[in-house]
Amino acid sequence: MRRRLLALAAAIAVLASPGSGRAQDSAPRDPTASTFSILGYDPETGEIGVAVQSLVFSVGNGVIWGQAGVGVVATQAVANIGYGPRALDLLQDGLEPDEVVRRLLEEDPDPFPESWPKTGRQVAVMDASGRAAAWTGPEAPDWAGHSTGASVSVQGNLLMGPTVLGAMLNAFRETPGHLALRLVAALDAAQAAGGDRRGMQSAAILVVREGGGPWLGNDVELRLQVDDNTRPLVELRRLVELAISQRSAARD
Repeated sequence: MRRRLLALAAAIAVLASPGSGRAQDSAPRDPTASTFSILGYDPETGEIGVAVQSLVFSVGNGVIWGQAGVGVVATQAVANIGYGPRALDLLQDGLEPDEVVRRLLEEDPDPFPESWPKTGRQVAVMDASGRAAAWTGPEAPDWAGHSTGASVSVQGNLLMGPTVLGAMLNAFRETPGHLALRLVAALDAAQAAGGDRRGMQSAAILVVREGGGPWLGNDVELRLQVDDNTRPLVELRRLVELAISQRSAARD
């Protein structure tokens, strides 16, 4: 059966391998193409969403995945983009998030253990009821980590330190309003706390809910991305606020 997978598809692999004397033509090359992200759930509306920011072009193309009634996923660091659709398949098959994460790692063949090792991956999974699980490999670019709580999971690599994740959690929990605004607030808080230590370039957000989209048969409440901008979070917030405002006006 064809699955309706909502993906902002892949752009983490890069072209040159510094310091490698062995040709691996099909391998990704640069594990520094990494990010910080947040998965969140609103129990009042049933919305689930995921948002991301990084110093890499078009980070949303591959990192964030979601399907209404199923869940959301972030796959990053030394990423295996296939974790996104596979995690949604496993959630739809009835596995819980921690089981999904375990299966992803078990099934990963680790084809390039020297240049793109499985031990450098970072993945977070949330189901449609807000239960979440995450994993950060011991070789994920330092500083790397994750934190999960009620209806939220935050994770990142190449961060200034663990305080970044704490700032994200606090912002998500304390910000009122639409789930998308809470996700963006968490990204803003992360960057204010040091964020990605290399800087900023792109950001993206995906929010889904069954029947929540603006057109018939559309489950996508928001799917927005800023691919190349010196202030991607400012632009992402502008787009989110515009989308919410226009949706509200259309209902009036």
